[in-house]
Amino acid sequence: MKIYIIDQFISSGVEYATQHADVVRWDDPRVKNWHEDADGLMVRATPLTADDFAKAKKLRAVAKQGVGVNIIDLVAAKAHGVIVCNTPGVNSEAVAEMGLALALAVMRRVAEFDRRIRSGEVVKRTQSLGIELWGKTVGVLGMGNIGGKIARKYHFAFNTKILAYDPYAPVGCWPDIPHERVSSLDELLPRVDLLTIHTPLTPETRHLIGRRELSLMKETAVLVNVSRGETVDEAALYDALKSGHLFGAGLDVFKQEPPTTDNPLVGLPNVVSTPHAAGGTRETQEKSSLVTAQQLVHVLNGGQPLSRVA
Repeated sequence: MKIYIIDQFISSGVEYATQHADVVRWDDPRVKNWHEDADGLMVRATPLTADDFAKAKKLRAVAKQGVGVNIIDLVAAKAHGVIVCNTPGVNSEAVAEMGLALALAVMRRVAEFDRRIRSGEVVKRTQSLGIELWGKTVGVLGMGNIGGKIARKYHFAFNTKILAYDPYAPVGCWPDIPHERVSSLDELLPRVDLLTIHTPLTPETRHLIGRRELSLMKETAVLVNVSRGETVDEAALYDALKSGHLFGAGLDVFKQEPPTTDNPLVGLPNVVSTPHAAGGTRETQEKSSLVTAQQLVHVLNGGQPLSRVA
């Protein structure tokens, strides 16, 4: 069988695929002809269109590194009998860590102090007070894998009270995490000192946190988003932060990525920005690359995918 790796992958997945198939890498000139004889594809960022699937007569499976599959025409893949799978959960620990890092950086003004000191300003510590995380109330929006990991970190490391909201999570979710489950955002938002967002982007979650929702939050509250940029209305968030209604925000995701100074949020002193890098650790990339290759080889050998999306 023949596997084309059409984006650059970390060596772990490349080596595994090479041990089990005839492999053409992204840096091989032959890769542009993958439509002719590819049985399987490993992809990260290259879009796959309906035209691609129509041309690829031998293609049986596509393995996408990571969770997001919006770059793949899943309807066309299904119509042509091509299995598409992804690798959810591989980067959950890394994303949870980044969420925690962003929260602390905002609440203790780490990035702000660093910028001011580097600019030559003499910063008097008593004139720019931060907020402690210990014992605060954390609202977790989205009770999935990442939400659970970060809830554990906040509760057990900082003795926080956890409020959780997710209308789709099953009853009895998180039996090992002390928490209070609430039935609505209106019940959650006025009570939290920190809101951490862990939802997929769907029509229901687009601008889930908008102007009205932000107005319900405390003026001392912090918002952290490591899910998808458009779950938060950026214009409304900018106004809330600029006016001092919120203490600050930590953002790893934006409507347009990577973030630049064209986005007014990036210029606010009470915002800490990262370029959708929450899952970007060496450990995660090694594991994700390997799991992508393993799943593809398994499917091409007749097995069932661990995570099928089409």
